Amino acid sequence: MWHNASLLNRIANGLIAAALIAVLALVAVYAARQPAFAVRALRVDGRLEHVTAEQLAAVAKQALQGTFFTLDLENARRQIRKLPWVRRVEVRRQWPDRLELELEEHVALARWGDSALVNTHGEVFEAATDATLPIFVGPTGQAGEMTRQYRRFAEQVAPIERTIMRLKLTPRAAWQIKLDDGLTLELGRSDMEARLGRFVMVYDRTIGRLPPSVAQVDLRYANGFAVRITETRGRDGKSSS
Repeated sequence: MWHNASLLNRIANGLIAAALIAVLALVAVYAARQPAFAVRALRVDGRLEHVTAEQLAAVAKQALQGTFFTLDLENARRQIRKLPWVRRVEVRRQWPDRLELELEEHVALARWGDSALVNTHGEVFEAATDATLPIFVGPTGQAGEMTRQYRRFAEQVAPIERTIMRLKLTPRAAWQIKLDDGLTLELGRSDMEARLGRFVMVYDRTIGRLPPSVAQVDLRYANGFAVRITETRGRDGKSSS
């Protein structure tokens, strides 16, 4: 090998090239960490109603560490996603010294029991709001199905000028609705929309004419429904129902 000049030249050239690449890599790493490449501007895109500039500034101070080249974008995404109302975030570099955040907030559709909220995509998230929202009560993992069913039920009761204040799905897959006038509707486990549709059709001629003492309507009958009246007191002071 030592007498093969051509081979020795190729080996020498290879070593020189490897050394040059290593030096260039070190120079690039050094340069990337210099203050000249610091991130100097942050742009936020998206319609924000709950996420504040103060919250973003606090998270940015912790998450956006490093220069334009060394910043860990994935870590930045994870940190910003921890803000209560943030549903989705994208972080992009914009040459020469700017980062762009594209944020999507949760839009609250309902309350999930007493502990969380459900967004318009049927996803459960934790945040605080004073808004008046319907309450969903159901098994874990069923928020998506309840959101879809809520929209169908809400559309059906709209013609009688009622809204849904509480939607319940039992562990046995039975549905229950409580309307804004306090009336509870038992829909059962099958043909829920057909049952509710029949109720809406006769509402003005039946329940709509009764006093507000009606508490519950059981729609789980083939040819009608049963009505439960709240307890009232007669003139003698005795309870009746």
